[in-house]
Amino acid sequence: MAPESLLAAVDLGSNSFRLEIGRVGTHQRIERVEYLKETVRQGNGLNEQQELTQDAMQRGWDCLARFGERLAGFAPEQVRAVATQTLREARNRDVFIERANALLGFPIEVISGEEEARLIYRGVSSLLPASPQRRLVVDIGGRSTEVIIGQHGQARQVASYPIGSVAWSTRFFPDGVLSRANFSAAIKAAQEALAQTVSAYPGTAWDCAYASSGTANAVGDILAANGHSEKMITPDSLRWLHSQLMEAGHVDRIKLAGLKEDRRAVIAGGLSILIAALGLLGIRELEVAQGALRQGALHDLLAHEPPEDREAAEIAALQQDFRIDTAHAQRVRRVAQWAWQSLDAQLPASSLSAHALDAASHLHEIGMRIALSAYHRHGAYIVEHCSAATWSVELRRRITQLVLGHQGKLRKLEAAIEDPGVAWPLLALRLAVQLCHARREPDLKDMQLRRSGDLFELITPPGWASSYPQSAQLLRTEAAAWQKTPWTLQLQLR
Repeated sequence: MAPESLLAAVDLGSNSFRLEIGRVGTHQRIERVEYLKETVRQGNGLNEQQELTQDAMQRGWDCLARFGERLAGFAPEQVRAVATQTLREARNRDVFIERANALLGFPIEVISGEEEARLIYRGVSSLLPASPQRRLVVDIGGRSTEVIIGQHGQARQVASYPIGSVAWSTRFFPDGVLSRANFSAAIKAAQEALAQTVSAYPGTAWDCAYASSGTANAVGDILAANGHSEKMITPDSLRWLHSQLMEAGHVDRIKLAGLKEDRRAVIAGGLSILIAALGLLGIRELEVAQGALRQGALHDLLAHEPPEDREAAEIAALQQDFRIDTAHAQRVRRVAQWAWQSLDAQLPASSLSAHALDAASHLHEIGMRIALSAYHRHGAYIVEHCSAATWSVELRRRITQLVLGHQGKLRKLEAAIEDPGVAWPLLALRLAVQLCHARREPDLKDMQLRRSGDLFELITPPGWASSYPQSAQLLRTEAAAWQKTPWTLQLQLR
């Protein structure tokens, strides 16, 4: 019998069938346990009568039989299976669904385009940092494209259009030829199909834009592998990719790093729609998002709205998972905040550096669960790669730097430490760790910390050094460490 804490989502897409199993962790997080994906290409199996061919149905049944074996023992309330555009269109879907239900062991729901869009947004937002921004999400699937505007975890405006990477590749590149004429026809047809988005989704209605699902991930992987931005799609990068495909001339001759074989046949159709969407919506930067429909389905099964302060809940969950001494973490956080404010950093409390300092203070000992030796390196790795926290790329990088640099030599951050946005919060955190070394509240009465240019000065009240000789010695070692950086820590220990 499957543990009660497991949930599963099955996504019967037009290009691929996917199974995602997640565990409900602490603070209502859903942590991935297993992910299975099979390229079924049911979208290619619709004949002229809009019926699935026998081969297309068999490919789907074979996949669902394998998924069904994995889901044996799950209770009905633990699984949600949804089918999208291909089965919305297929006139003989009932024939497919009847046997598919039996093979999977759970009922399959053919959802509307609007419900698909809602689930996509919920899935995307579940893996993004909490933000009041109005988010535009564009999801190009195999036979449908969803466009959504949402805020926080809720979709506010949704639309679904019957165009996708499989449908467009079949229609405009049937023989695999990647000619200028084929691309022009595909882009023009996509512009016509998406024309309503111009008035329905004006640039004034959203603050930032994301792309989700297979086409976005495929394009993002290609761009990253060829020296472009790792997670950002731009009109210039799409023009580059467009030229690369036309130069290849045929899908069989595409030689691009980052292109997975299962995407080769449908990349041209997906790219054509992506080019049209960016042009119509006036998108200058489209960030590739990790969330998708299946994560939305999992969160629907959980039937639990994310906490209002999701980052605080995520940090608390990480502290629990890695058995962090939370009382000590709070102590270090308080002293680090005192140091940060004393520096007169002239950076707002909401700045990236202040935000990173707060999170790093909570999590600086996260690596101790792995090993005490070099725990700061273990901690930095966990922060950098942990999927449970939905920090932005920039914030995650800064937190990682602070956790890595909070103890030991500073040369490991040699390049980054020249930046005040790294050096100042790092000094605050390192001083807090040293002053709290005895794991009790340090005596900060009449202690002063100030900054002038690249000079930091720490002054203690008379008698402090003799009362706290170990703390004084740790501070001397700390001052020596900073001598090898562009910054100077000067001590007046009295």
